[in-house]
Amino acid sequence: MNAILTQKGGSRAVAIWLLVGVGMIMIQVLLGGITRLTGSGLSITEWKPILGTFPPMNEQDWLAAFDQYKQIGQFKHINFDFTLSDFKFIYFWEWFHRVWARLIGLVFLFPFIYFIWKKQINGEMVIPMIILFLLGALQGALGWIMVKSGLNEDNLYVSHIRLAIHFMAALGLLCYTLWFSFQLLIPESARIFQPAVKKNMHFILGILVLQLIYGAFMAGLKAGSFAPTWPTMNGQWWPEGIADAKGSFFITDNPITVQFIHRGLAYLMTALIVAWYFKVRKISLSGLFSKYSHLPLLLVVLQVVLGILTVVYSTNAATLLWLGVSHQFVAMLLLMSLVFMTYLLRGQRAGDRG
Repeated sequence: MNAILTQKGGSRAVAIWLLVGVGMIMIQVLLGGITRLTGSGLSITEWKPILGTFPPMNEQDWLAAFDQYKQIGQFKHINFDFTLSDFKFIYFWEWFHRVWARLIGLVFLFPFIYFIWKKQINGEMVIPMIILFLLGALQGALGWIMVKSGLNEDNLYVSHIRLAIHFMAALGLLCYTLWFSFQLLIPESARIFQPAVKKNMHFILGILVLQLIYGAFMAGLKAGSFAPTWPTMNGQWWPEGIADAKGSFFITDNPITVQFIHRGLAYLMTALIVAWYFKVRKISLSGLFSKYSHLPLLLVVLQVVLGILTVVYSTNAATLLWLGVSHQFVAMLLLMSLVFMTYLLRGQRAGDRG
């Protein structure tokens, strides 16, 4: 790792740059959530990486964009009563979401060139950074592939499977960037060697990834509104219709089943983090790990509370917007806290350090 860093001041500047990128990616994910919750995702029916940076500039252009939107099923079956003003509202959120993605690309590209020129990073970091750029480009392509699934007369929304892929790719990019910043900011001496604790953390991370996928399914299928009650689902512990396939794969396509699994994974993850935390407390540890080991516990409790409220208010569009975005935000914080713990647990046995 030391070979990647050319000078202390430079490494800190690079780390700050990466953390700015982390913050911008988080905002991008939240903008995606707002875009989804406001039903804005299909408002722009073309993908123009360069020209698409600018919104319609006059009334004629706005009417042309609106006419394109009128050709798809979402307008014909759901938003048929939209005025041009209504269309401008949903267009703004999708446009802002796309423009912010382009801005992220620029924020990564130009400082990267500057740091190369100033020799603040060396050749060993170039390939990982190219991978980062490729992941960003892939994320944009996945976003368009997702949008295309709803640009027809048959589908009223984008595919929830493609939505989940787009969402998880964004979180992967977030964690990849965050990990780089840890490598630049956190010294080797701050990491600890606790293989059993690390193994448990890896398992919790795996459960969280599955939970996040089902969270995307929940959003794409609008599954919360199918059982907006708690602690039971429509008054039942084992909801009616949970195993109905209805011509599709019920564990991914049945809204009741998806919500049931999402709830179950939330309870499981909470129990695992509580058990992990009390296990850690019995170990005499110090430093960053000891100082921040409580974060996953606090965040998972907050996340469960927000999840319950999001489901209960899923039929109230205005309340759902802010609860849903808050739920998504805390999910990212929880993921980042687990990644942070994982990084700190990658220390070597004292005798193996060299």
